[in-house]
Amino acid sequence: VQLQASGGGLVQAGGSLRLSCAASGSISNIAAMGWHRQAPGKQRELVATITSGGFPYYGDSVKGRCSISRDNAKNTVYLLMNSLKPDDTAVYYCAAYRGTWSDWGQGTQVTVSS
Repeated sequence: VQLQASGGGLVQAGGSLRLSCAASGSISNIAAMGWHRQAPGKQRELVATITSGGFPYYGDSVKGRCSISRDNAKNTVYLLMNSLKPDDTAVYYCAAYRGTWSDWGQGTQVTVSS
């Protein structure tokens, strides 16, 4: 499945963004969908995942500030990020999990200014 991430941008610290990940095909049977991020000079980090049954998981760095959801009818996954911090600045990638993270989108840049 091809994934198209969108919704990134420049936001002030404390602000919010909602990222979207549109899939070219059905996501209803994909075991999990997720968001990862990579900041300059850092390794890619898992931000949040959501299973086909709708169960979420959040990385420690965003726990309590993010909410992941999926709309299977629209083949879209969302990541709502609140209380953004400059440390959240990164390229955010959506991905599909089929035993491994096998399908990746192109990424959307999130920049948080202090």
